[in-house]
Amino acid sequence: MRVLLAVVLVLFLGGCGDMTVGGGGVLLAGKPAPVIKTKTLKDVGGDLAKITSYRYPDPRMYQWSFDDALKMHKPIVVEFATPGHCTQCDKQLQLLKVMMNKYEDKVLFLHMDQYYNPEAYNAFQVRGEPWTFIINEQGLVEVVYPGRILYQEIDPVLARLTEGAG
Repeated sequence: MRVLLAVVLVLFLGGCGDMTVGGGGVLLAGKPAPVIKTKTLKDVGGDLAKITSYRYPDPRMYQWSFDDALKMHKPIVVEFATPGHCTQCDKQLQLLKVMMNKYEDKVLFLHMDQYYNPEAYNAFQVRGEPWTFIINEQGLVEVVYPGRILYQEIDPVLARLTEGAG
């Protein structure tokens, strides 16, 4: 119910683009995440400007292709955000850097920029930004957050998914 309410609020309050959920829209919780190769920092010769429009990128978000990340059997946070044209996306990535510092050894964090990984947007059926997907260690979509996510929303989910992880 809480996620449905969040979706309704985001659709009415808006983000940085058109957001649709379900029925031909974005992937929903409980569904398998698509196995897709995405660009990594290695693929672009280490040049962050060729993989993100974020002004303050963290190289840790670009180390793994999504298909390789799935093979690691860890929770994954996939952020669809293009901060080059979306101020909410910029703020979202700032929050995820905080979360990455807290869960670095237990959760993989991947940023997908529409300019540089459009295939991922298509595979996840994302329209509009930002979108946050949390994938569990079995490769299933655990939670989908359209629009900005708050610390108090994402932290409990990651804490639950990493409980007992060493």
